[in-house]
Amino acid sequence: MDARAVAEIIRLEHPQIMAIVLSYLDSDHSAEVVALLPERVRVDVLLRIATLDGIQPSALQELDEIMERQFTGGKDTVKSAVVGGIKTAADILNFVDTAVEAEIMEMVKDADAELGQQIQDLMFVFDNLAEVDDQGIQALLREVSSDNLILALKGADEDVKEKIFKNMSKRASEMLRDDLEAKGPVRLSEVEAAQKEILAIARRMAEAGDIMLGGKGAEEFV
Repeated sequence: MDARAVAEIIRLEHPQIMAIVLSYLDSDHSAEVVALLPERVRVDVLLRIATLDGIQPSALQELDEIMERQFTGGKDTVKSAVVGGIKTAADILNFVDTAVEAEIMEMVKDADAELGQQIQDLMFVFDNLAEVDDQGIQALLREVSSDNLILALKGADEDVKEKIFKNMSKRASEMLRDDLEAKGPVRLSEVEAAQKEILAIARRMAEAGDIMLGGKGAEEFV
């Protein structure tokens, strides 16, 4: 469903019902819905998503048939549903517009500083691309437009820039450096939008198993 349609359907529901619905949607879809909710509701819903870890089937009676289909077998066989949690909240915020994300995070930290920090630690931001392996960066670069890359790098950390440069051919790297210098000042909002778009591509590739993202919240392998 269109994000506006979802927001309209759940806008009068209890925030806990909103949190359950948003936890079941894809993170980018949830982010679109969150952006359409009233400001006073956003933080409450994100906090509820972050602290949600299980739902008794009886609590799902208020949800519509679409949600009920998530629980095959009925309440006699389903003990509980694991949904939501800090990672879900972080994933949703990763897709929210940068200005809205900053506003929500500030209010979340005001409400619960420790929980806010835990959410932030699990968020994958543009500078975390420096921690992605070379093969992953090369795969990502094949999917990113040159214009978006130039814009995104205008506000990037030096470690990220070097990571990108070293995973390009010498000629392509030199051309990108020249383009960056020639670009001149750009609006911060344009830089953030370009970074968000690249991150969205990176997350889709990670979900497909094409690359592995690093970042503070990444799992370690031994």
